[in-house]
Amino acid sequence: MGGTSQAGCRLTPEGLLLEGEVVADGGGFVSCRSPLFRPPLDLSAFSGLRLAIEAEGRTLKFAVACSDGLMGLTEMIPGGLRWVTPVPTEVEGTTVVEVAFKDLQPVVRAKPVGLPLRFDASAITRLQVLHSRFDEAGSTNPGFRAGAIRLLIHSIEAYK
Repeated sequence: MGGTSQAGCRLTPEGLLLEGEVVADGGGFVSCRSPLFRPPLDLSAFSGLRLAIEAEGRTLKFAVACSDGLMGLTEMIPGGLRWVTPVPTEVEGTTVVEVAFKDLQPVVRAKPVGLPLRFDASAITRLQVLHSRFDEAGSTNPGFRAGAIRLLIHSIEAYK
């Protein structure tokens, strides 16, 4: 969680549910993230990931971590290198969005990385869904809303 925001994730028959309170000051984010995948997932045969999610019209961030091929050096960066894209959601019902691997942008703590890095779909180590006051470029997220949050991830699946 960021700052004084608080939330928890739990498994329900409908999917993974995040509930809590987002506070804008001092960080301003909540998230659900997977455990580390050991060995990393090899999704190189796929074009991206499809999310089915309910998030009350909020703009979320979907983040993917990969083994870096640099002896783990990027994991030593506080917050780590993540590949991120915005995920706008519908106010009501389930939003289905396809996140193409080619559209993911490298960031560290909501700040874009200007180095020429390449996303490696053969070495995915973690998935994360966030609601943050910052967008993937480090600017203010226009879809951010402080207060009570209920986010339901129905599914995340690879697509070709």
